[in-house]
Amino acid sequence: MNVWQKLSKKELHQRVFDAVNSNVNYSDEAVLGVPASYLDPKVFNADAPFLDDAPYMTSMVKNPNHIGCHTIGESEAYFSGTQELEREVIRICAEDILKGEKNAQDGYIAAGGTEANLQALWVFRNYFQKKFQASNEEIAIVCSQDSHYSMNKGSNLLGVDIINVPVNDDTRLVEEQVLTELLQDAVVSGKRYFAIVVNMATTMFGSVDEIDLWVSCLKSLGDKVQYKIHVDGAYGGFIYPFTTSNNALNFKNPEVDSITLDAHKMAQAPYGTGIFLCRKGLIENVLTEEAQYVNGMDLTLIGSRSGANAIAVWMILMTYGPHDWKEKNEILVGRTSIICNKLDELGIEYYRHPQMNIVTIRSEFIPKELVTKYGLVPETHTANNRWCKIVVMDHVTADVIHHFLKDLVASKKTISVSL
Repeated sequence: MNVWQKLSKKELHQRVFDAVNSNVNYSDEAVLGVPASYLDPKVFNADAPFLDDAPYMTSMVKNPNHIGCHTIGESEAYFSGTQELEREVIRICAEDILKGEKNAQDGYIAAGGTEANLQALWVFRNYFQKKFQASNEEIAIVCSQDSHYSMNKGSNLLGVDIINVPVNDDTRLVEEQVLTELLQDAVVSGKRYFAIVVNMATTMFGSVDEIDLWVSCLKSLGDKVQYKIHVDGAYGGFIYPFTTSNNALNFKNPEVDSITLDAHKMAQAPYGTGIFLCRKGLIENVLTEEAQYVNGMDLTLIGSRSGANAIAVWMILMTYGPHDWKEKNEILVGRTSIICNKLDELGIEYYRHPQMNIVTIRSEFIPKELVTKYGLVPETHTANNRWCKIVVMDHVTADVIHHFLKDLVASKKTISVSL
């Protein structure tokens, strides 16, 4: 590991407090031009005794603004201390988790996986426009039908078409012939530039796309097209790389241009901690030159953002270190297997990627009362819903699983009659 290490509680607290204290201090310094301050003391007590042992809460009260992207060029010097912790998070994710070369990736803490995906599509669209003078009509987003709805948002916001490729209902994977035909049809209709999105665990199924198949289909088109590939690892990015030894969805693969992670899912960070990562030389395509009052380059979709969220991710990763993090995920995958083994025994149909902690059950095999009692999430909140999913997070303990399976076994006779 280049950057990632496990720190003691004392070391972790010291690093965070040192970083916060290296930022501007609104209480002691005459700062007249920054349109910001510490959190309102009438509401948030900056002198509360518990803050002495609460680095994350202290960072929230101090209110650092991490506007900009701190892996490239200059940044606002007022918040240089906590910006350094964000840079460490980006390097841990890009290099230690996703196998990138040292200092060869840019990135930032976004407001969530949706924003990080939109950032990637924005970068790709502008890249095609600037390098090839492409028109929006010649650009298309291409992803599977199981991809996150942020891809459709991106199509709408960026004014480019989207191609949602059907998947096999059992494997949840795109089939080569179907993908090839859709790409060929797109070329015939005038598409020349493809923003490709492959999934490192889809939201509903936890399915993982076969990037080699996508690349093979794209290359079969020859020099008719140009493409960039984004990996949506908003769900899988903090688990899949630790539970599989054969992972091509990382920066070691030269076909991968950008990746989304989402720390407020598997990393259990506060909401608002998506992560956007891309290879050097790409993010400049979304430079907003009009943001002249910002020191450095405005390269992000969000603009101003809380430095406290970056600190939260940094603290989580440094508390575990890589080895304990791997063990944490292996435990969750093991619990997921307990559920699947019982479903197999009961003859209940479901989808599960073997290295993931999501189980998606065909709705006709599970009573609605159990869906409600245990908070299973449907594929769609309509009468024709076909799937319901279980996500084995930290709070889904062995005891919770035991009670769910016990209730499921008890309902099996009812299910059999209804079938």
